[in-house]
Amino acid sequence: MTRMIQPLRMMVMGYYATRAVKAGPVREEGARMGSFLTKLAMAGGPFYIKLGQILSTRSDLMPIGAVRALQSLQDDVPADGFAATRATLEAAYGQRLEDVFASIEEMPVASASIAQVHRARLKTGEVVAVKVRRRRVKTQMMRSLRFVTFVTNMMDRLVPKMRKMHARARMAEIRRLLSDQLDFRIELRNLQALRRNFLNHEYIGTPAPYPDLCREDVLVMEFVEGVRALDYAKIDVSPKQMAARLQNAIYTMLYFDGVVHGDPHPGNMIFSQDGKITFIDFGIVAYLSEDEKWGLSSFYYAATNHQWELAVRRFTKCFVLSDVQLLDDAGYCTDMAAVLQHHFQEQADNWNTMAFFNDVTQVINAYGATYTPNFTKAELAMMSCEGFATQMDPTIDIWENARNFSDQYSPFVSDEIRDYLDAWYSQNCPNALALRQRAKGSLVASTHLDRYFFPSNYPVFVEHGAGARIIDVDGNSLIDLSCGYGPNILGYGNRVAVEAQQKTAETTNINALGHALEVDLAETLVEAFPGSDLAVMSNSGTESVIHALRLCRTYRPRARYVVKCEGHYHGFSDQAMVSSWFRVKGETADPEPVAGCQGTPQDVVDNTRVVQFNHPRSLEVIRENAADIACVLLEPMQAGSGKIEVNYLKQLRELCTELDIPLVFDEVVTGFRVAYGGVQTLAGVVPDVTCLGKIMGGGLPAGAIVGKSHILELGRTTGDPFRDYEERAFLGGTMSGNYQSCAAGLAVLRHLKANPAIYQGLTDKTAYLRDRLTAAAAVRGLNMNLKAGYSMFSVSFTHKMPKHFREALQGANFKATLALAYLMRSRGVYMPELHGFLISDAHSMDDLAHVADAFESCLDQMDGLGMFVR
Repeated sequence: MTRMIQPLRMMVMGYYATRAVKAGPVREEGARMGSFLTKLAMAGGPFYIKLGQILSTRSDLMPIGAVRALQSLQDDVPADGFAATRATLEAAYGQRLEDVFASIEEMPVASASIAQVHRARLKTGEVVAVKVRRRRVKTQMMRSLRFVTFVTNMMDRLVPKMRKMHARARMAEIRRLLSDQLDFRIELRNLQALRRNFLNHEYIGTPAPYPDLCREDVLVMEFVEGVRALDYAKIDVSPKQMAARLQNAIYTMLYFDGVVHGDPHPGNMIFSQDGKITFIDFGIVAYLSEDEKWGLSSFYYAATNHQWELAVRRFTKCFVLSDVQLLDDAGYCTDMAAVLQHHFQEQADNWNTMAFFNDVTQVINAYGATYTPNFTKAELAMMSCEGFATQMDPTIDIWENARNFSDQYSPFVSDEIRDYLDAWYSQNCPNALALRQRAKGSLVASTHLDRYFFPSNYPVFVEHGAGARIIDVDGNSLIDLSCGYGPNILGYGNRVAVEAQQKTAETTNINALGHALEVDLAETLVEAFPGSDLAVMSNSGTESVIHALRLCRTYRPRARYVVKCEGHYHGFSDQAMVSSWFRVKGETADPEPVAGCQGTPQDVVDNTRVVQFNHPRSLEVIRENAADIACVLLEPMQAGSGKIEVNYLKQLRELCTELDIPLVFDEVVTGFRVAYGGVQTLAGVVPDVTCLGKIMGGGLPAGAIVGKSHILELGRTTGDPFRDYEERAFLGGTMSGNYQSCAAGLAVLRHLKANPAIYQGLTDKTAYLRDRLTAAAAVRGLNMNLKAGYSMFSVSFTHKMPKHFREALQGANFKATLALAYLMRSRGVYMPELHGFLISDAHSMDDLAHVADAFESCLDQMDGLGMFVR
């Protein structure tokens, strides 16, 4: 400890002696301070160098001369001699250096607090960066941490205020954080995680690692040529644009990926000449849980909308550690709300993240609380990002850029687009706007006006439909890409369905009584799905799922769980909605169930086992819990995914057969859209039960299940009321199998079976529109993930190529998707907001060409208004 304190004492005395002898101008004083602090950090060792690196980004806290002097700590710390580096490498590999690398440069290209980096060439020819832990750095770091921990513990015992700040706990987290930096195997995992998240991104990247050559004290990765981040003025992209890109990178990590570079100072970045940002150091990385990401967004959303009480509650529940219930303390709530109001309202136009965190910290500490460890790392990332971004662009609007992420689930679009849309809708849709206002007094329309999560700011009210078009109450003709969310595969007003409805409308609609059409439809459905024996009618896809789950629980009465896949939507019943929406929990491989909405009983959530579709772990979970599983429910292909995972479905079928667990396919959307007989006919996989709806009703409400007799028979009476209660399931529905729905459905299904060319036509049209939309984004240099297949589409503006639902959810530019849908209406196209879209047999090639042209025009307008960070 004496060896640490002595050089620090000497540097402090030297600095003040210099000041006493000679004073200078402010600029010189700043440089002298920076020189002193740099030498102080160098004398103290790697721990203090780390602190100096953080200060080197804070031009708002330090004189500019001091900041510039401290920047040398980022990658220009005196390096170890090559003899020591060679010894470290040869000890790590257990062989001569010449046997590992074709060549290695003795002079490091960079040297910082913990490691130095050498350029080398592999035997296979690739140029790599070899990051080597510096000699004795582990000993020095641990000595520093022990010293600082000792001081912290002493202060904690002697100063009551330190105890209230949970100084020991925070120091323990810092110690763990910096200790992890000494193990490059941990850094390798961090690099791989960040690299996965930014693959295909147009201006954010990470070097490719060489895992076989990495050790505890050696990290080998692709050598990235470029310009030091501090020399940003030398590249071809403006500092203003680079500042926005940096902020976009960090907030993408925070809000979407949950894997956050915790030390984004300039020394840990390289800029390409054309403005690509490559992160090159991964020692400090924060991993935010799904709850923490949700908490971050929900807190900032409430604060942005000046809902202070709500913001205080969300922030405290997600990110504050306390031994007492702070939210029961009126003083705490009042003080925290005052801080939030000051920064998010009074200082919103002059946002300063550092000042915000300082004020929040004072309130938290005053009430004996502290941040969670992960929020501490997120705080560091945000402040480091803001510090360097502000250096590059002193005029940057930190908060306005951050809002693109913090209100990712909001129904808002940019001010410019809102103004454009307000003007267009006022002029072209006055009747629709009047109806919207009327509806507020009498109607809650949860599917189209008051939509869950995303209410429609510019709703469509339809007068009538014809073919591929809908005509709204203002006379606007729109090419429709909703198809009624699936049923209208033949288009609006198709004669096949219309004539069937007209004929049956001549008599009173028959329901709750038998009729021949119900039997005809049942026979048609059973025939359409090979392996099915019986059918049960219902009113909708939601009801068909309810019936299927009840029958499966009857078949396996001692089972507790229904297994369902994260992100698969099965209608609006309580259990079907578990983990179906924008809220996810747990790890990707092992999701945790979460209620789809308020009002869901907790026991329903607890009795749902959520797995990840097309993930090997899902099969393990089913086997491990087999005795407690009533059934496995999934969409064999999610609408808009464009791909059928045949191998996974076959593995699932084999497993469920082995374990005698009913396999339930939800083909409500896909049943007669991807093919006559659904996904299962294309995949060659037969479930035990299939849930149907939408197309099978010919445009009218209808649903059904078809499946194996040993399960569906459990819905048929035994003739003995006592046995029925003991052994059978009740399946009700007054309007189930009603006369008109059966007539319309039969007419449409018979037409589809007789005209198989319809499906080939839809495939060709899907390919045409997919290619046009993909090309439109590519030629404009926009990251867009378009999935299309079997007449169904989904579009998301993101660089990601997701494998699983939550990956598709993370990083999606909801604002851009929302703006696109609204803007398309001004070009004569109705595209559902934030929902997959569909085409029908009625869409002509001219219709699709119009859609593609409108799409291109909207992209240009959105890009011109700055919706895509370039």
